[in-house]
Amino acid sequence: MTTWTDDQLDRVGAADELTIQPARADGTLRNPTPIWVVRDGDDLYVRSYKGDGSAWYRAAAARPQGHVSAGGVDADVTFAVVPDTDVNDRVDAAYRTKYQRYGAAYVDPMVAPTARAATLRLLPR
Repeated sequence: MTTWTDDQLDRVGAADELTIQPARADGTLRNPTPIWVVRDGDDLYVRSYKGDGSAWYRAAAARPQGHVSAGGVDADVTFAVVPDTDVNDRVDAAYRTKYQRYGAAYVDPMVAPTARAATLRLLPR
């Protein structure tokens, strides 16, 4: 698989949470961690609200392969760092829109500079 299907994008994009499992150096998967996920067009993104201080993020950055599950979709993925400011602006907007019901105490950390620097695009493999 090299691209997400429309059905996968719809299901994962609508899911409140995604479980992420970065791979260890030996290829085994870490324990699942629930995180928020957003969709921007034909792409899916996750962030660490702790920036690079999160264990799952450090693992994903060190070995950018793993597995995600959300909305009934299970997929092996490659994690790609997103340095693009325009993409991060759209991801900010997606987090604000999708998770606004949780309020600023939860959403603001997800759009802070620390979290923006820890944005990963999920690429299906």
